[in-house]
Amino acid sequence: MNQIINFWNYFQQNNFVFVLLTEIPKDDLKIQLDKLLYNLHQYNKNLDLIIKNKKNVAELIITANGNPYLFKEVELLVHYAPVVERWKIKAFFQPETNLTKYENGTDKPLEYYGITLRISEMYFIPLENPNKPTDLGIKVLLKNFIVHKDNPRLREAVYIHVEHLIGEKSFA
Repeated sequence: MNQIINFWNYFQQNNFVFVLLTEIPKDDLKIQLDKLLYNLHQYNKNLDLIIKNKKNVAELIITANGNPYLFKEVELLVHYAPVVERWKIKAFFQPETNLTKYENGTDKPLEYYGITLRISEMYFIPLENPNKPTDLGIKVLLKNFIVHKDNPRLREAVYIHVEHLIGEKSFA
């Protein structure tokens, strides 16, 4: 429990740095992010965090990186999160609710180890298993498959895209 308290105390004391991400010198920002991650890893070394800055509010997302064995750890940590002005604190990547940008092809590409993909340029085909009717599978077709087919990180890149689209818990 001490590690949870330490993490949230550090975050509360330094949250303004993370709200002002673009205005802080990169070297100072890296030091602060490293300290925040260090405090998180004192609680659980396998968890990660993502900070998203929006116009009037910032988001801190605690993620288990899709590992269902760590979901309870994430939920416990977020349960004890303090209320911090201008911050939304969330457990896990949430499912995307506004699909308009994908339908219109105006989504931003996500780059992962040199692989640049856009969800709007992917096609998803559901797969059924007659032996296991409750299982769900998908086949993902990529626009630039030939360009990336030999990259050993392609599968991970696709998984990250799908996880961001349907949410971390659903993906797991």
